[in-house]
Amino acid sequence: MATEESGSAILVSTKQTRFHIENPVYQELDIEGLNITITSAPKPGLSKLKSKARSEGLELLVNANLKLKAGVHYALVGRNGTGKSTILKAVAEKLIPGIPIQTRIAILQQVTSGNDRSGETVGTGPNVLETIIDRATSRNEIQHEIDVLMKAVDDEQGAYAPLRALRRVQHERLEKELFWYDKDARLRSGTRGMAARKALVVFEKKVAESAARLEQKDEDIDEETLIEETHATSDLLADLQSQIEPTQIAEIEAKAKIILNGLGFSSAILQKPVSQLSGGWKMRTNLAACLLQPTDITILDEPTNFLDLLGIIWLQRYLLQLRDEGSNPPTIVLVSHDRDFVNSVCQELIILRDKTLTYFRGDLTLYDSTTREKKLFLTKMANAQEKQKAHYQQTIQQNVKQGKATGDDNKLRQAKSRQKKLDDRMGMTRSATGGRFKLNRDLGGFHLASRADIDIPEDERPSPIVLPEAPDLRFPGPLVSLEKVSFKYPAKKGVASPTVLQDVDLTIHFGDRVGALGLNGCGKSTLIKLITDTIKPTKGVVDRHPRLRLGYYSQHAVEELQALGQSDQDLTALRLLLRDNADDGEIEGDLRGLLGSLGLPGRFASDVPLSKLSGGQLVRLALARLLWHHPQLLVLDEITTHLDYYTVTALADALSSWNGAILIVSHDRYLIRRVVEGKRIREGEEEEVESEEDDSAKERTVVLLKGGEMKALAGGVQAFENTLEKRVNKLMGG
Repeated sequence: MATEESGSAILVSTKQTRFHIENPVYQELDIEGLNITITSAPKPGLSKLKSKARSEGLELLVNANLKLKAGVHYALVGRNGTGKSTILKAVAEKLIPGIPIQTRIAILQQVTSGNDRSGETVGTGPNVLETIIDRATSRNEIQHEIDVLMKAVDDEQGAYAPLRALRRVQHERLEKELFWYDKDARLRSGTRGMAARKALVVFEKKVAESAARLEQKDEDIDEETLIEETHATSDLLADLQSQIEPTQIAEIEAKAKIILNGLGFSSAILQKPVSQLSGGWKMRTNLAACLLQPTDITILDEPTNFLDLLGIIWLQRYLLQLRDEGSNPPTIVLVSHDRDFVNSVCQELIILRDKTLTYFRGDLTLYDSTTREKKLFLTKMANAQEKQKAHYQQTIQQNVKQGKATGDDNKLRQAKSRQKKLDDRMGMTRSATGGRFKLNRDLGGFHLASRADIDIPEDERPSPIVLPEAPDLRFPGPLVSLEKVSFKYPAKKGVASPTVLQDVDLTIHFGDRVGALGLNGCGKSTLIKLITDTIKPTKGVVDRHPRLRLGYYSQHAVEELQALGQSDQDLTALRLLLRDNADDGEIEGDLRGLLGSLGLPGRFASDVPLSKLSGGQLVRLALARLLWHHPQLLVLDEITTHLDYYTVTALADALSSWNGAILIVSHDRYLIRRVVEGKRIREGEEEEVESEEDDSAKERTVVLLKGGEMKALAGGVQAFENTLEKRVNKLMGG
């Protein structure tokens, strides 16, 4: 199957699956031989993509198995650019043969789709609450049918009006259903494809008959049919009205308000048209709609990107409550770079690696530990085997030499036997389950004559991030110092603005680590603007070291680079840095070295345009733009938003050992714990221990901004999290 979008197509194929049964469990998938390829969309007029086009495409999955169990929460884990979002989209749009057409799937995508459902100009259209209730209940569609039927029933001039309205509603429903029959026929192949195409032909006849009935003249309709369909019109109208009766809508509205409140919507924002909202609030609206509507499978692609820590913890609790308390909970598949969120919510991991899917029952910490232990075990086994092979080879040579010299056939037979064992039985000595290897059970197939070699898995971490050292200052002193700093924005139309920050004291020395926590709107962005000299304080003093070089990573850095890439399709990472530093002379070699140290080597730096780089690669480029100027202080504002789990880990390791000062504003608890507090979770254990590699940091401080004030948190991230847990309990009625 191929689906086209934005000049590209998603090609999907699978083997036959078990979903030919009459009543499948729609929360479950068991699809074998799954292949997904992205390639250029076919030219207009071509109905099929040629095999050549397939070979020129980008393969995301090759002969993979997609297995989802009902009610289980999964995390899809993979590096940036491996196709996680595309795979989830293929599932959500039911492009994969084997997904029943009747399966209800809701998806939250990272990027809002271009076709806004509201369709209105900015400032008009339904508000937030109306929008998500409509998505959950299809209220607008039901109301449309009610209006059609009601108008006909109230029409006293025509006895045939109710019959006409009923047939119109029925025909519109059949046309919508025809779309799914057509899609089902195009998705399937083989025996199932033939059955689906036969079903499509039968249904097309049914639609044609409905169209003929719709055009039937009054004089051709007998009285019995008129009476029967007039009664049917009244029955259908009553049924539709019951579906949107105030009591039922009130229950859904109450649940919607609970979800919206948990995601941070105030009463004022609820009444705003969706078209007026910023991108972040629109994404929260989409998330609320996904959580509200009844589904079999819910797909959440980076749901925490636009949430503060209160919203993240609330979402954790809501998803757990949904799984534990629901009578028929949906299957959840999510992608998130937030390690704590994944560990709290998910029961199993789906690892996307080397164009295939593997499954692991447990969280990310246990997966890291298990993977590392397995690699260590296999390495030891391989080393021991190499020594054993060398010994066998030596004895074989000695036996052959002695046998030929003395004519001893026993020695030659012994050498031949040892050679056979060396060739056929010196591979794996343990089965996949860890038990002893047995030929009749564990040999890969009847066509194999020997055991498989020991395959040591490669490290799954992406290219490491190496930060160049920050230069020393020529004379001592704090890098930045804020003394009794207050700030409020200028009054608008004579109305005084509230104070955003009040009497803030903060001092950052070379090598310090500072983490700033707080809910959205607490003043974190204002604090950053004061430190970076973007704005001036209303009161108080902000001092900076005269030789300070500051590197500021904005939370919008990736979007800015994406915009540059769209405006200039030939712009690469190397060209951008050369353009930024055109006055620095011959620096191409040094820039290549910097990009390579940050994980953008070779062709990724010089040949791949910005528009083709993943979010994680653009973060690395944004860091390169900062680090080229050798800053002593890095100010990082939500740097993990576009990163995958592996890259967050690599970045945390790099920042932890950097010698300069760092101020981090982030909702990622792992990053704050690792970089600012100097802690790391020991593999396989839950306790947090001091890292030995973080000796460069002088002072470690976690501060909380709340109500315009800033205070140090003695308990760090955990203290803030505990406070938010209590608030979430209240929000959820606990």
